[in-house]
Amino acid sequence: MTVKSEVEIPVTDPQPEVEGVLHRRARVIAVANQKGGVGKSTTAVNLGAALAESGQRVLVIDMDPQGNASTGLGIDHDHREITTYEVLTAGISAERAITETTVPGLSAIPSTIDLAGADIELVSQFSREMRLSKAIEPLLDQYDFILLDCPPSLGLLTVNALAASDELVVPIQCEYYALEGLGQLLRNVRLVQQSLNPQLRLSGIVLTMFDTRTKLSEQVVAEVRRFFGSRVYDAVIPRSVRLSEAPGYGQPITTYDGGSKGAKAYRKLASEVLHRPVIDEAVPDEELPAVIVPEPTPEESEPQRRRLFRRKEGTRK
Repeated sequence: MTVKSEVEIPVTDPQPEVEGVLHRRARVIAVANQKGGVGKSTTAVNLGAALAESGQRVLVIDMDPQGNASTGLGIDHDHREITTYEVLTAGISAERAITETTVPGLSAIPSTIDLAGADIELVSQFSREMRLSKAIEPLLDQYDFILLDCPPSLGLLTVNALAASDELVVPIQCEYYALEGLGQLLRNVRLVQQSLNPQLRLSGIVLTMFDTRTKLSEQVVAEVRRFFGSRVYDAVIPRSVRLSEAPGYGQPITTYDGGSKGAKAYRKLASEVLHRPVIDEAVPDEELPAVIVPEPTPEESEPQRRRLFRRKEGTRK
């Protein structure tokens, strides 16, 4: 399978109108998947940097207590004085929590491990699911995009992010358990649409960690495209050493190695987010497969076929 990702993004005027979204000034996009390790923080950081590189004003809000997005943007722990935790639990102005990054046009509201306590502390609060939505209201005319990096759970932090968002972007890794738990996430999205945020739309699926050396990656791409159709972005994020290294240097891939395959893939994704119409349809409710099992090739021996079959059967029990 050939994945084309070399797209240069010209500097654009403030964000174009995108069909299917009721615009306030900023497009608020939650990057969520209850499964961990699928590239949520990597996508939030690098999509934000690619959008900023193209001339957009971008704010990344770290909603994950692990603080990976904050680290990936080079925000040192000693400089995280006012964080998402204080904004959500203490009612401190979100504007006071904004920290500038080294990328022009890209700002962030960082998080720390303190945010892990917010799920419990907010339980007794009035309108607890709408705390983030109210907090970012004054920021909507200051940015073109606000990206929310969600934790790997379906708790109150993720619900706050979904309630505050116009759109949802879901990263899916090109691995065996790619679709595990995604059905529950989509059910929660439908509940949020019904009770908290009717304007929320599933705007796109991002395929991440694509390994050109494996047939399984190609089969995951094909299966996800079969199920989600045009909601799947054309940009496919490759498994890349440079992408893995960049957070350790506190830089997005666009500045760490702007000519790498990862940087080109995220620029292509940013271009699609900017210009592709958002599908204004209900989230599909068809049952998702738990796993994607690679099809045996003619070269595989019979014992290998039997092992694959037993592995697949074991996941159904």
